[in-house]
This record gives sequence, C-alpha cells and structure tokens, in this order.
Amino acid sequence: MKRTSIRLSVILALVFCFAAVATAGPTIDGILKKKELVVGTSASYPPLSFKTKDGKIQGLEMDLAEMMAAAMGAKLRVEVLPFDELIPALEKKRIDAILSCMTITPERNLRIAYVGPYFISGQSLLTTKEIALNINSPADVNNPDFSIAVPRGTTTEKIARKLLPKAKLVTVKSTDEALDLLKAKSVKALMSDYPYVVVEAVRYKDKGFVSNQPFSVEPIGVGIRADDPLFLNWVENFLALIKNDGIVDMLTRRWIQDPTWIADLP
Repeated sequence: MKRTSIRLSVILALVFCFAAVATAGPTIDGILKKKELVVGTSASYPPLSFKTKDGKIQGLEMDLAEMMAAAMGAKLRVEVLPFDELIPALEKKRIDAILSCMTITPERNLRIAYVGPYFISGQSLLTTKEIALNINSPADVNNPDFSIAVPRGTTTEKIARKLLPKAKLVTVKSTDEALDLLKAKSVKALMSDYPYVVVEAVRYKDKGFVSNQPFSVEPIGVGIRADDPLFLNWVENFLALIKNDGIVDMLTRRWIQDPTWIADLP
C-alpha cells in the first residue's frame, strides 16, 4: 500500500501539472476557478456508489472522483440525483461529470461524451432461492406471470424490455424502491447491475435472496459534456494513468472482493 500511495502521489502531481499548463476549456476553466469538481451520482449502486448509514457517499466511483478532484487541485462536491436526471443535469452544467454506474450506450453517447470503461458490469436478477432454481435463461422469466422491478430510465429497463418483452415489468424510481418491492413480495425479482445484485444477495441472505449470472456485458464510463475536448482528453489521460499503475485494479479488489464495507449500508 505504501508503494501504491507513492505512485499515486506522483501520478496526481503529473496530472495536476498537465491541467495547470494547458489552455483551459469551459469545464476545466470553471473547475479551476471555483477549485471545485462537481460529480453527479444516484448513489444507489453499491459497491460503485452508495449512501452509508451516516449519510456519506462512498464506493469505487467516489474514490475515482476524489482522485480526479485531487489531481486538479480542487475539492469534490457530490450531487445526488435520481438516475434519469443525471444526463439533463450534466447538459445544464449543474454538474461537471457523471460517475454513477452508467453504461456507455450509443443512444446516450448522442447526448454526452464518455471516457472508459473503468468497470465492466452486466444485468442480473435478484430473487429467492425457490424461484432461482427454475431460472436458467431469460426465456424462463419471459412470461406475463413473472413480475420484475426495474429502475426507470436506466439501461436495466431497456435491456429488460428487449430481453423480456412478455414479462410484467414494474418501473420504479430507483433500485432502493425495486428492492423494497422484492422484500415486500410485490414482485418476483428485481433486475439491476450485477455488482449491486450480488451485494444485496449477501446483505439479505436471511431472506433467501440469490443472484443469477449476468444476462449482458456492459461497459461503465465517466459521462462528460461534449463541448470540451480538453476535459475529455484530461479524463482519458487520468484514467489511463491510474489503470496503468494498477490503481483501478486495486479499487476493484477493495470494493468487489472485500465485502466488509457492507456493514456500512443502512
């Protein structure tokens, strides 16, 4: 860890120098002027971003956001918004970047730019052991009698509608609401990103919840406005540096392989 910290310090110093000497674009100019990087997240996808018992926002993405802010000599401010409000907030310049388990898709890429991926995810079901025993493929749940809660305006909803057109989809505002419906037995399953589903299966094993293997492969990236080539280039170089130094792998091991942080969930 000491060697990693030293390498990280060198990287951050170099990236800060790159930002300082470059001709600032609109986004970087605002960040450097305010000394503040504003990142938007839904904080509803542990272990990537989530709220702790005491209201703090943590996760792999928040570690990345902290590193980005530090590399720019700025403080990090996190704006928590419903997932489907993140892109509009970015377009209106309410936030500087999105770090919220957001899959890179052609449709979204028509509106905003992406850098990454920094994580590979996929869609999975969270359900009970009894129901899971009869699920071997999407075809096993693609019927009107199978109800699935999905967060509205997400890749999850789009994939569910494509893969499971006959299933009864119940759209809700967030993954938290989807989980509440499952716990109340109002739906047979919820669909969400694989890391989230795995975490909730461990967290609520007393309820007999289990996860299945992902139905898809999805790249997760940083969302930024398309009007600033310099900021796009900066984020690309930043991610490349920390990937090459093994820091992204280190964060992945910390948040995906070590479940001790689950105790911090409300």
